[in-house]
Amino acid sequence: MPDLRLAIPAAALWVCCGVGVGAAAVMPALAAVAGVAAVVTLSVAALRSCGGLRRRGHGGASTRPRAILPASAVSIALAAVALGAVSVATAAPARSTPALEAAAREHQQVEVALRVEGSPKRSAPGLDGSEHWRLRGTTVGGSAAGVPVSVIVPADLRTVRAITLGSVIALTASVRPNDPGEATTFTLRGTTSLTIREPPPPWLAWPAPVRSAFAEASARTPGDGGDLLPGLAIGDEAAVTADLDAAMKASALSHLTAVSGANCALVTGLVFLLARVAGLGRRSRIVAAATALGAFVVLVGPGASVIRAAAMASVVLLGLARGRVADGLPALALAVVVLLVHDPWLARDYGFALSVLATTGLLVLARPLALALGRWLPRGVALALAVPLAAQLACQPVLILLTPTLPLFGVPANLVAEPAAPVATVLGCLACLVLPWAPALGEVVVWLAWLPSAWIAAVARFSAGLPGAALPWPDGLVGVGLCALVLVAVALLAARSRLPRPVGSTAAIALVGGTTVYAGVLGGLGVGAALGRPGDWVYAACDVGQGDALLLRDDGHVGLIDVGRRPQPVADCLDTLGVARLDWVLLTHFDADHVGGADAVLGRTGRAFVGQADRPADTALLTRLAAAGIAVEQIHAGAAGALGRLRWRVVWPPPPGLGETALSGNAGSLVLRTDGAGVDALFLGDLGEHEQDLLLRTGALGAVEVVKVSHHGSADQSAALYEGIHARLGLVSVGDDNGYGHPTARALDLLARSGTAAARTDRSGMLLVSPGPDGPRLWAERDDPGAAAAAGGPLYPLYGRGGTWRHEATAGAVHEVGRPARPRRAPSRSSPGTRSARRRSSWCPAPRGSSQTGPRGCCATASSRRTRAWRSATSRRRTTRRGSCSPSRAPPCSGSPGSSGWTRSRRPGTRSSPICSTTWPPRPTARSSSCGTPAGCAARSCSTRSAPGPAEVSRSSAPSSRRTPRSTTSPRPSSRPPGARSPRARCGR
Repeated sequence: MPDLRLAIPAAALWVCCGVGVGAAAVMPALAAVAGVAAVVTLSVAALRSCGGLRRRGHGGASTRPRAILPASAVSIALAAVALGAVSVATAAPARSTPALEAAAREHQQVEVALRVEGSPKRSAPGLDGSEHWRLRGTTVGGSAAGVPVSVIVPADLRTVRAITLGSVIALTASVRPNDPGEATTFTLRGTTSLTIREPPPPWLAWPAPVRSAFAEASARTPGDGGDLLPGLAIGDEAAVTADLDAAMKASALSHLTAVSGANCALVTGLVFLLARVAGLGRRSRIVAAATALGAFVVLVGPGASVIRAAAMASVVLLGLARGRVADGLPALALAVVVLLVHDPWLARDYGFALSVLATTGLLVLARPLALALGRWLPRGVALALAVPLAAQLACQPVLILLTPTLPLFGVPANLVAEPAAPVATVLGCLACLVLPWAPALGEVVVWLAWLPSAWIAAVARFSAGLPGAALPWPDGLVGVGLCALVLVAVALLAARSRLPRPVGSTAAIALVGGTTVYAGVLGGLGVGAALGRPGDWVYAACDVGQGDALLLRDDGHVGLIDVGRRPQPVADCLDTLGVARLDWVLLTHFDADHVGGADAVLGRTGRAFVGQADRPADTALLTRLAAAGIAVEQIHAGAAGALGRLRWRVVWPPPPGLGETALSGNAGSLVLRTDGAGVDALFLGDLGEHEQDLLLRTGALGAVEVVKVSHHGSADQSAALYEGIHARLGLVSVGDDNGYGHPTARALDLLARSGTAAARTDRSGMLLVSPGPDGPRLWAERDDPGAAAAAGGPLYPLYGRGGTWRHEATAGAVHEVGRPARPRRAPSRSSPGTRSARRRSSWCPAPRGSSQTGPRGCCATASSRRTRAWRSATSRRRTTRRGSCSPSRAPPCSGSPGSSGWTRSRRPGTRSSPICSTTWPPRPTARSSSCGTPAGCAARSCSTRSAPGPAEVSRSSAPSSRRTPRSTTSPRPSSRPPGARSPRARCGR
């Protein structure tokens, strides 16, 4: 059983910190209450234990630990809560400053300097498509010093690589306060380019050239392997593209680029081994391993998972220095306690939580799962499957909060890809060390490390591209609770050999039943959505978050207007609708929320229409499209074409006049007018109010039935245009909680006054529009009760009411496991008994005249060829005897697990079934040489050593393995009259 002595207080401390960082004001009071409660609990238990000792004298000494140990556990947990509350209460006041609070309240920009405390992470691109990076640091200088902040700055990759741990940067930024429970107090969004004010100290400066040289060498290798290699080796994910990152997450391989325990174990273990080969002593080996661990942490950056792994490795090294081998779970718990006391805000860090949970899963679940799988699989295969399965099960409840999906092929992908990860890590770290001194040799090592890196990337892309790679799951606390129930069921099923049979059976039934229900719901959702979607849809608004992606279709021809911010949502939309090939892609303008997902269409189309490109990032995108074999054509008003019967033409922007500059950005958005196929529509891109008025004056619009509302429903709209086109349906492509307030109240009000019903992707998901006899018909992926309530009912007929299938259990459906167990009936003359009662494995009636049952009324198990063991119902002690047909007095017994197939013994303190007792009178016995033979039994000349009585059994808890030496004393005559029948055992439940 795992050692939970430190795990329980660590869990209590984690809960206290997780709750306390959001309510720091009440932490001093909580610390006082928890501290007093801990002292009182321990004192009361100690007094009760001492009182029992005085009353019972020497005989009560064995009850003292039983009385004080539970109270000690509760007291330690309360002390951990008090410690966490004190840590939060002392750290909270220093995390804010009046200067930054005033700037956030008054929406002012401030000049700030901060010391970088982590590696830069790629952030969402800006509206102009420029690269943005997120940094974490602490402010320095002035009255605002010492405040943890998060900074989002525009910068290119070269500038970002120059920012290292410990350097001081300066910039001008706007200030936004964060929630109290977040790791940083404020988020600063840079409005100017940053400058490096101070270099890092020498002991932190050395990784910069090493990381830079390794990144440049990796960039010279082809494909995804070169982009992924720095992340596998040193946790540098700057070169990982958005689509590769999405594939790694969908295949449950993203943990390979997060430096954690496996990397630290490889580094320390390798250095320890090399030091041993060099002939160093134990202390020198420990010092060398600790030094290498510290250098590795500085090289990769102090992320949450890195700090957790380093702290746990330090605990293990400290134990080795003291001549002890630290167990995994106590070492992990101690590391968690130390880190949470140092920084309580780690309790809400997803990276820290995933690292701890994955390690816990490996320590607690991996072995039971391997043993369970080993019943059907070879031992090596079972262990290889158990390791990723244990980590995935432990982490999944937290992963649901990030992405409410289940990676169906996560375990197989890990099984195939994980063997390559240590090779890439070791070779990558070796290349980091060699490149500064021998560049040519370092290049060779980089190419060797590229091979396993490319393999991992290929596995990720292949797994993510399989059908059903990401299965839907409920989000929020409901999804977390369901995942936790699955985790508990799997854990009970894996450990069912140590648990009572009903527990394991219940877990198995629940797991199989839950899986069946989940598969049925998935099948119902898939079939229902496929049957509910109209087959004659003409326009589709994909749910891609805060961005645009709209499809036009007729007679098998499909066009796509914009591609959203990220590739994966667009690809999912195309796959859902069964669109494998696009006739063309039209990019209205080059903002990131319209062109960021361009990778999703690579290989799906051979033609692209674009507007004016006037920035380097725009040109780079066009170059990438051309390199993928896509013919790029710049168009303006007057361009036209057809998709089957659906005719389209561009009505904005006008071509530039002689000497004029073409419109770009929102003002230069390509606007399409379509007709035919039963539904006329207008797609406005991100056109502003002024440009909408100019477009209306051209007279090229006319009335339409569907309009794509401009700029995600911003306030920059022309009332005259919407009243002029008199559309019946307005599609608003917008993301939930987008931070811009889209769609605005003004835009929704304007649509209502124009008689246009608004359908929003943030509430209704994917939207499909098809022709109908009385106008366009709208299909929504999910219902929007707010829209229906605002309009007094449904606005348009919905096919199958969207895709919202609900699985409701009937009132009479009761789970079989939840019913109370029927009492078992033993066989009798009038009834054969309950079926399970007739089975030898579940009923122990103690047959008469047989030495196979042990003492009369007790169930025996074979502990060796000639001995049998019985276990008392009142004690854990075993009594081992030679087989005999003339038993002596014995305590009530229950069967012990063994090879004979009789009833399994239950946990101490739980009732065994059945409990059997005998009424044999006490009499001394002796052993003869004929004991155990049929002849001796027939003559009743053999006997066994007397079994201990109930009082003797209760005073001893250690199993007895000694055998009583044979006695030469002649057997005494039996006290029972000749021919008297043996008393029958009284057995009951």
